Amino acid sequence: MAGDTPDRRGGIERRGGAGREAGRSSSDAGRQRTGGRAGAGGAGAGARTGAGTVPAAEPPVRGTMSEARRYTPRGRSVRDASVEHAGSGRGDPFRPALEVLQGGRTDTGRRAAGRAADTPRPPATPPGRPPRTPARTTQRMHRAVTDVDGEPRTGRTGARPAPLKRAAAPVRGTGRTPARKTTPVRKPRKQSRVRVPRLPRTNRAPKLAEPRRRLRLATVLALLMFAAIGIRLVQLQLTDASAYAAQGLENRLAHDTLAASRGAILDRTGKILVHSVETRSVIGDPFLIKDPEKTADRLFAVLDHYGVLRSDLVRLLTPHKRSDGKTDARFEYLARQISVEDSEKIQKLGYGAAISFERDERREVPGYDLASNVIGYTQKSDLSGQLGIEKAYNEQLRGVDGLHVYEHGEGDLDKPLPQGFEKLTPARPGSSVELTIDADLQFSVQYALGAKMTALGATFGTAIVLDARTMEVMAMASYPSFAAADPGKSEKEDLKDQCTATVFDPGSVHKAIVMGAALQEGLITPASTITVNSKVKKGDTTYTDHPPQKDGTAMTIPGILALSSNVGTIAVADLLGKDKLYEYQRRFGLGQRTGVGLPNESPGQLLPPNEWTGSSPGSIPIGNGVATTAIQMAAVYGAIANDGLWVQPTLVRKIIAPDGTETKPAAPVTRRVMDPVYAQQLRTMLEGVTTLGDATGHQAAIPGYRIAGKTGTSKLPQDGGYAPGEVVSFIGMAPAEAPRYVVAVTAHVPTGAGGSVAAPLFKEMMAVTLSNFGVVPTGTAAPKLTIYP
Repeated sequence: MAGDTPDRRGGIERRGGAGREAGRSSSDAGRQRTGGRAGAGGAGAGARTGAGTVPAAEPPVRGTMSEARRYTPRGRSVRDASVEHAGSGRGDPFRPALEVLQGGRTDTGRRAAGRAADTPRPPATPPGRPPRTPARTTQRMHRAVTDVDGEPRTGRTGARPAPLKRAAAPVRGTGRTPARKTTPVRKPRKQSRVRVPRLPRTNRAPKLAEPRRRLRLATVLALLMFAAIGIRLVQLQLTDASAYAAQGLENRLAHDTLAASRGAILDRTGKILVHSVETRSVIGDPFLIKDPEKTADRLFAVLDHYGVLRSDLVRLLTPHKRSDGKTDARFEYLARQISVEDSEKIQKLGYGAAISFERDERREVPGYDLASNVIGYTQKSDLSGQLGIEKAYNEQLRGVDGLHVYEHGEGDLDKPLPQGFEKLTPARPGSSVELTIDADLQFSVQYALGAKMTALGATFGTAIVLDARTMEVMAMASYPSFAAADPGKSEKEDLKDQCTATVFDPGSVHKAIVMGAALQEGLITPASTITVNSKVKKGDTTYTDHPPQKDGTAMTIPGILALSSNVGTIAVADLLGKDKLYEYQRRFGLGQRTGVGLPNESPGQLLPPNEWTGSSPGSIPIGNGVATTAIQMAAVYGAIANDGLWVQPTLVRKIIAPDGTETKPAAPVTRRVMDPVYAQQLRTMLEGVTTLGDATGHQAAIPGYRIAGKTGTSKLPQDGGYAPGEVVSFIGMAPAEAPRYVVAVTAHVPTGAGGSVAAPLFKEMMAVTLSNFGVVPTGTAAPKLTIYP
């Protein structure tokens, strides 16, 4: 490049006039190729193609910023460097750095266009002069090298040829060549004689990291995260807001149960047999008690008569753990069902939150043990019925508890919050149960029974008074009884109702069923006679009378009942047959519960004919080998008194709701056992038990009244055998011509008989019953009956 003398640092080219013109035109062409950038390269090219004269010196001109950017730190323009290295295949040494700054992108088209633009065009040749190739272009284009075989090749391994030198043109008019400053030429590399294989070079730029991919991934993840947060917020605010609000409110709500008052049990006139009274329960927090011994002493002075022990108070008031050994015991019942007055005394002791109170109630029995076996009792803790009417009608008596729900705070604000949520569901008191029992009659019957049984040393005793027309139980007494208000002090055997739960052999009172069945079947009449002997043998058992009759003695049916002849009754049962006897036993209600209204009623036991043994035809007709209850036998005589219609005995008249609404129980079950005429005939024959000479029931007679009934003496089954003593009975009705009441008395005594033990009690109880209800004598004469024809 000996012909080029541009000053590149100043961006000024000093040429002659012709050279400057040629350079200007070449510069214009260069600006068109490079997008309008003016530079020294274009001017230099023009100078190299112009005349060989040296132009006059011109004042230096300052280059523009665009011109300055075209130069590399080594004094060459970027375009020149790229053109210079195009033939050698090296490319722009700064291109990788520029690509990194541009984000790693390669623009092949743009580089190709740039290379095309950087390739210099030959300047216009003046007329008459042959075209010349610019030295720089020639230098760039001549890149061929020769290998060891003498073949030309291109590539970075070949030696770079020496640049072509151009002879200096002589200065016009002088004939001498001016001295020119030459550009130093780099010595060519020493060519290697060994062929080194090289991989084909590709124009692909090195793979660099792609930030946009990471940005896109991060953007997607961020959007997903915000979308999830947004969806959750929408869910919380719209769909689940009410649920969370309700849960928060529930945590602030307190639920106080308002116990429903238990209903009362009344007699048939409305007198209270048992009812509930409001009381208090005393509750202690052991961890708030500073001195358990002193506190126990002060509380014991008030709670002593409730059966609370001081030692128990000390134990409960001393801080301790629950049974799990982890939880502190912060709630202990110190006493239950104390009176409101006593709770106020304890409250005045000033223990604050350490001793608190809870509303409670207890059952109060004004009559102490009056009808206690019928009423039953309740559990002390929750007043649930455990026996008797209390258990049978527990659902109606207990009512429905109320509920007070309110919003409260914590700590000192543990109280209903003003303007907070509050819902009050009042408690619905239980209904009252009105019984068929008359309290006054019950007292008289129960007192008479208790006194007699105590005097005789009886194991148990029963007394039942029935309305013969309705079969309502007017009185039902058991011995022993218990205090219904405090059943814990009595033996378990004393708590049950003896009238419905205790079974025994009925004995001779069962003979009325045999005679009634025979009358109904037409096998006998009131005028019939039966020949009896002194004894009769059935199977391996011999049956006799007391006193025994002579063999072949003829006896009337009233006489057989009056003397309670076993032999005569067995003879009538033989006429009836075991199947018919069993049928009438069932029709009279034996072997099944009466449904009087008490739980734990026993059905008794009745032996079917196919299970009879050889002695059964003799024992069963006279009331042995049959297990019955007192209420079952009372219902049998009730059917006779009611003209042959068996009516289910009842204890409950009606249920009275808190608002006064009355509900009567279901109608009692009834069934026809005998025709009325036969029932009347049987009642007439039963009058002989209290009127005929030597009859067993004389002590049951009541002056002025016609009494029909039957005595009985039997055994009490026990552990597969019989217990010592006698089961004595008397069941009768009055007035016999038009019965109003039936009284059944049964007792298990060490010794005695129905006529001597039960008959007097019957007389006393029937007299009180007739008197209390104003039943006057009918004044009709008793029938004339005989024992023997």
